[in-house]
Amino acid sequence: MNKFLSLIIAASVVFSSCSSNKENSEDASGLKEAKGGKMYGGTFRLNESDYIKNIYPLNITDAISYRIASQVYEGLLKFNQSDLSLKNCLAEHYTIDATNTIYTFKLKKGVFFHDDDCFADGKGREFTSEDVKYCFTKICTQDISNQGFSVFQDILKGANEHYAATAGGAAAATEVEGIKIIDKYTIQLTLNQPSSIFLYNLARPFTFIFPKEALEKYGLEMRNKAVGTGPFKIANIEDDISILLKKNEKYHGIDSLGNKLPFLDVVLVKFIKDKKTELLEFKKGNLDMMYRLPTDFIIEILQEVNNKKGDYGQYDLQRTPEMATHFLSFLNQGKIFNNKDLRKAFCFAINRKHILDAVLNGEGYAPATFGITPLDLFKTPKYDVTKINGYEYNADSAKYYIKKAGYPDGKGFPKIVLELNSDGERNVAVAEEVQKQLKEHLNINIELNIVPFAQLVENMIGGKTDFFRGGWIADYPNPENFLWFFYGKNVPADVKEASYPNMMRYKNPKFDALYEAGLRSKTTEEAYKNFLEAEKLMVADAPIMLLWYDEGYRLMQSYVKDFPNNAMQFRDFSTVYLTDKKNDN
Repeated sequence: MNKFLSLIIAASVVFSSCSSNKENSEDASGLKEAKGGKMYGGTFRLNESDYIKNIYPLNITDAISYRIASQVYEGLLKFNQSDLSLKNCLAEHYTIDATNTIYTFKLKKGVFFHDDDCFADGKGREFTSEDVKYCFTKICTQDISNQGFSVFQDILKGANEHYAATAGGAAAATEVEGIKIIDKYTIQLTLNQPSSIFLYNLARPFTFIFPKEALEKYGLEMRNKAVGTGPFKIANIEDDISILLKKNEKYHGIDSLGNKLPFLDVVLVKFIKDKKTELLEFKKGNLDMMYRLPTDFIIEILQEVNNKKGDYGQYDLQRTPEMATHFLSFLNQGKIFNNKDLRKAFCFAINRKHILDAVLNGEGYAPATFGITPLDLFKTPKYDVTKINGYEYNADSAKYYIKKAGYPDGKGFPKIVLELNSDGERNVAVAEEVQKQLKEHLNINIELNIVPFAQLVENMIGGKTDFFRGGWIADYPNPENFLWFFYGKNVPADVKEASYPNMMRYKNPKFDALYEAGLRSKTTEEAYKNFLEAEKLMVADAPIMLLWYDEGYRLMQSYVKDFPNNAMQFRDFSTVYLTDKKNDN
């Protein structure tokens, strides 16, 4: 028996201790009953179509890494999995002063980091305000592994000054002014001015808390070596094959009924790239959830699930519009797509409805014919993206702009390559359709280059590709999270220097001014007004080719409980439990 299989089997027989005789009772499936009819034990198995890029909090730039890291790390705040509202996590509670600029957080006592060799005795020590200060100071420090400065830039007092002082690896003479330890369990954060997004930023992966000892011991190895306070800890990683997350027996979380969390013993994440193979594994019972469905099977699955008949009638289908938009990105500062007329020609040349209906078989919410912010999700107050003049297929407009760009009927257009990751073949199918439509509508030939996801992200950030697949699923529920991509003041002048999050290197001072006004707004209504005007400007400049707004399809085994779907695909496995089936094989 190999070591990895032994780990799974060993993990599957470790159960949480419970107080009452009823809670200690074990049923035939090997599960133990908790309060409220919930169950302890078992292994939850799921798949991701691409492997993680980096789970070091300051370098998390993709949704897959975020979904793994959020089981291991925690921030001061976190999202409610049901409605995406903010709730306390490592913070017990917080107060905000009358100026809306001073936030005082009382930290939860008795929270311990995972046991790990980075600690002198191998035992995780208690989390304190010193850890918050350390991690937040790292965010304000220039480093090749820090992509998270934007969460505090222009917001946290002294953040900009500290960041500038640490250029080139220099040591700052002073600490970050806006970070102040009051006592062991109290920390105060002072802002330059009120911020409409600050609390959201404290639930994002960049502000996850980790111990100083871990970074000092592991350094760059923290891309896949994690030490946090979360409900699970990494037990084993096989690159590009699987990640095994084992229950944190010392986790501080308790549910509303008084059950000690988490319920699951193990979360096993596999990395099967082919969606048809993933579906087969799900039907065999080797996976407990499937996110996104093979396009060839969508209609059949929907019909059988809805009618409770056929092979798929036994499963539960979760379906919800997502805070996610798919697009193709142009390198705006490159030699080809620095031409706005060319970008507009590409945008007018694409029939998005045909892609959604014929290529994706309807697995999406709507064609992205307005802005980058998804439709119908920000309703209180209303963020009305239908007021944005976006791009629908228009042959005349496409031909007009390609001629204006200097390539009448596509003549003289240079060779270009669209770079993308496969994502279980869905991205490839869409890219092939875009390739076909650009040829038909503009007489332009493009080539496709399919690369691993980690390489795609590296090339995008590094300015190494002119035309690349993009997509964003929000990591907090606010239109600003879709617009921060386009903030231009941090884009380096040299295209060879790394640029994140603005990987398309779009610059428009008017956009930046409106975006900043939205950040400073004192009310959500005022912020939305500024953000909407900024989004209108951005769309008119066509820095990206918007394709569709997404919808989340999750096929679930019927014995999986307390795992609600949401528009961000934010996943909290600490509350998930299994019933009536022993699935720890």
